[in-house]
Amino acid sequence: MKTTQTLKQKIVITIALLLFARLGIFIPVPGINHESFNNDIIQNGLVNFLNIFSGGGLSTIGIFALGIVPYINSSIIIQLLIKIIPELETLQKDEGEIGRQKITQITRYLTFVWAIIQSSLIALWLKPYVFNWNNSFLIDCIITLTTGSIITMWFSEIITEYGIGNGTSLLIFQNIISNIPKNLQNYTFNINNKEKLIQIIIFVILVITALIINILIQEGTRKISIISAKQLGRTNELNPQSYIPLKLNQGGVMPIVFASASMALPSYLYQTTNNAQVLKFIKLLLPNNLLYFPLYCALIISFSYFYSSLILNPMDVSKNLKKMGATIPNIRPGSETTLYLNIIIKKLTFIGASFLFFIALLPSLLYNITAINTFRGLGATSILILVGVAIDTAKQIQTYIISKQYDNMMK
Repeated sequence: MKTTQTLKQKIVITIALLLFARLGIFIPVPGINHESFNNDIIQNGLVNFLNIFSGGGLSTIGIFALGIVPYINSSIIIQLLIKIIPELETLQKDEGEIGRQKITQITRYLTFVWAIIQSSLIALWLKPYVFNWNNSFLIDCIITLTTGSIITMWFSEIITEYGIGNGTSLLIFQNIISNIPKNLQNYTFNINNKEKLIQIIIFVILVITALIINILIQEGTRKISIISAKQLGRTNELNPQSYIPLKLNQGGVMPIVFASASMALPSYLYQTTNNAQVLKFIKLLLPNNLLYFPLYCALIISFSYFYSSLILNPMDVSKNLKKMGATIPNIRPGSETTLYLNIIIKKLTFIGASFLFFIALLPSLLYNITAINTFRGLGATSILILVGVAIDTAKQIQTYIISKQYDNMMK
């Protein structure tokens, strides 16, 4: 009973903070001609992509327009710096909880700086749409957007600590979900039209197939069996519980996020460049043109390998196995283990990247087969995030209930 009550409180805290974060997007920054602004950015591919993560905040220019984006950017930068700067790597690996708290604090400071930079750029970008442009508006806009971003970061941390699930992931999840009604409101069909009905059925089947593939990508792992020193003489009796789980998609959603962001740039450059030769080349990189899909595929694979190398280092795994007195059957410890793991990880990364590219093609594929563009604007990035966050949140709720039941049994 107590477990259920605590779980309800956590759910209430989570929903309440998500609602507050959503409401802040619709409180507009004063002094801007919003109608003129919306008309000009409606075809801007880069803004539309960023709106996925801000829940339409960049279209409304509300006080929470930046949302959780500066915090995500800062977290990614810190992850990269940890691999480059030995002092940060020591903080994370060797100093336990205190080290992780210091990393979190550094991330917060960087979020503040990044929010100031992004809000300054947005304020300058809004200059043609401001009724009375002056230094006072510039300062007010920067302070408002930066404060909104810091409050959103605070909401995410409260949800993570006192609510259910990961706060950052749930805020992105909410922002993506909020875009779906906009896609649905303009779509109607006649149920008596048999051709249209068949298209709807095909569409539903393909969407379900996409979700299944997404779940397989998120949950797929290759189990590398290991044996301890005690088991070396009994290799035929391997413990099925002793293994290294290598995920099919080590980088998660990040490779496709960076690839999608990179592919949004040519659309923006095409609108802002006047050089005829440059425009001719950029046109080849636009959606449904010659180089679009090959380049998209190459970027997804490249970023997948890059993120895989950041997240999992075969040499570190090999050293940890050696410290534990464990080995991979028929593979010598040390350099052979490192080489073996490296080959396996590269193969898994390529397979995972191929699946990611297939998911990236699905919205266009759905549109070409069914002529229904409802989910075309949603994008592969959004689908992956939605599935990933839903699975992680369900697992956290399940883990919480089981842990509380175990604590009650011990009492």
